[in-house]
Amino acid sequence: MKDAVSNIIVVGDRVLISPKKESEQTKTGLYLPPGFQSREQIHSGYVIKVGPGYAIPSNEEDEPWKNGVQENVRYIPLQAKEGDLAIFLKKNAIEVMIGDGKYFIVPQNAILLLERDE
Repeated sequence: MKDAVSNIIVVGDRVLISPKKESEQTKTGLYLPPGFQSREQIHSGYVIKVGPGYAIPSNEEDEPWKNGVQENVRYIPLQAKEGDLAIFLKKNAIEVMIGDGKYFIVPQNAILLLERDE
């Protein structure tokens, strides 16, 4: 799983999530029909990669005589960290296939809850 996404770079405030395997059976023992979980509005999965965060402008102004291009981009980091269990809204997620695996690209604002093992 990690090998397929090792060369992937997540940009901005996005998070790459590997969906959690959902049970095909309810707690009371009823079997769910195929495709039932795909219609759910809220999904969960494990954070695989995290983007740098929200870009903020640098306070330093360039002098007009400087010829070199100097990018001092700073970021406000995201709350999500690799390995967190994330509960997110599926309507804001983009489903992608990387290698043989299914992943979701989710913006930070679509994540409702994070569970982190310290």
